Amino acid sequence: MSTIDFDVVIIGLGPTGGTLANLLAMNNLSVLVLEKEAGIYNLPRAVHFDDEVMRVFNTIGITKSLKKKIIINKGTKFVNEKGELLLDWPRPKVITENGWYPSYRFHQPDLERSLRHKLKRYEKVVISQNSEVYKTINYKNHSIIQYKNIKTNQIFSVKSKYVIGCDGANSFLRKQIKSEMEHLGFEQRWAVIDLILKTKKPNLPDRTIQYCNSKRPATYCRNVGKRRRWEIALKAEESVEQFFDSKKLWKFLSQWVSKDEAIIERKTVYTFQSAIANKWRRGRQILVGDAAHLTPPFMGQGMCAGIRDASNLAWKISICCKKGHNERLLDTYQSERSSNVKDYINTAMKMGELLNSIGGSKVSDTVYVEKDGTIKMNSIKPELGKGLGKLNDKNRGKIFPSLKINFNKEFDDLFSCYPILITNNNESEKKLKIRTYRSIDIPEIKIILKKFNSNSLIIRPDRFVLASTDKSDLKEFSHFCHNDIYAL
Repeated sequence: MSTIDFDVVIIGLGPTGGTLANLLAMNNLSVLVLEKEAGIYNLPRAVHFDDEVMRVFNTIGITKSLKKKIIINKGTKFVNEKGELLLDWPRPKVITENGWYPSYRFHQPDLERSLRHKLKRYEKVVISQNSEVYKTINYKNHSIIQYKNIKTNQIFSVKSKYVIGCDGANSFLRKQIKSEMEHLGFEQRWAVIDLILKTKKPNLPDRTIQYCNSKRPATYCRNVGKRRRWEIALKAEESVEQFFDSKKLWKFLSQWVSKDEAIIERKTVYTFQSAIANKWRRGRQILVGDAAHLTPPFMGQGMCAGIRDASNLAWKISICCKKGHNERLLDTYQSERSSNVKDYINTAMKMGELLNSIGGSKVSDTVYVEKDGTIKMNSIKPELGKGLGKLNDKNRGKIFPSLKINFNKEFDDLFSCYPILITNNNESEKKLKIRTYRSIDIPEIKIILKKFNSNSLIIRPDRFVLASTDKSDLKEFSHFCHNDIYAL
């Protein structure tokens, strides 16, 4: 067989593709990223991510640059036409188990610049812009990717161990692997208007407001700096040109802001959908993010879901690149992620029904009633679906908390690329020939093991607990990792 050009080819360099490329590069893989656009799209799109995603960004090493350009999100309120509170979803300003605040607002071009800047540090990463993939061929031991330079029409062909489609809702790779989208029931056209304030507007809410209305539901978002966003449902018979007529649009916005107080940065129409691909992988071709699933934006979880996909897949691909292709291991990617993302999609759909005034406030099992009658919601935290580990293990799929070792080092830094065994029983690592990572005394670990009610845990590189270990757990996972498990 001729030489492999790259370990992985990624199609698409948005936030999901950029995150995945960084995670793979950290594992010392060679990566080619093919991006159709000439540069970063410099207008707002995604505007929210959560603590779990911030932890992934911290693993990559971009939080220092990001922190200067993000704001903490205070939460969401659903109100009726009279302005009465229907549902309150607060995001308390407290550090979570992931080591960050629960919710952030950001400007997508800022995130993409940080991801790309980090990628430039890796010698094994190649970014090719103006590059459109037009064919992929899936072989038993590799994939062929054919693409052209849009500007010069020059044709290229490369060979890689894997090709991953981070190429969005209209994914080319999804069509190549003949994967069908299963539509889950929500489909509605919404106008999205991004404004930049010219003057201070202290009367504008400092959090997201969902205006529930059967005729014209709308969403207001407090974004970074002077940016504000309105999302407005379009009526079935209404044309885009009609709604975006300057007089009509500003008349609608006038209840919040006047034409003299802001400029429109972007206006567009999206069809908000709920859908999930029936097949996320065919051999060595894999779908990630919007290529695999679409969620309505009412929870701000669309991009987050793609980042979670990348975090789940990166270390599994790394093991396969270094130790050999493993169908069983890669099969766990879709099985673990699809049920998790479906929980977010279903909750977002119920929020959409509440917004359209055709559903109630019981949008999830985390909704509760305060003593004063206020209906509130806690954030959902769906567990991993069936995959690695035993489903009857009470700790399997739980998030292992982020810990500070000292002022300059975090516990996560010890195992960004490999699974790690946390144990009070040194004999177990000796019997199973597990490598000792290093001798670091972290008193908190004993406390955490007590909270998990276990003497030993295997932690995955994506920060989930694989198992409350016994001998069979370690042997099974050692088989996948070829004993590249480290003990602390």
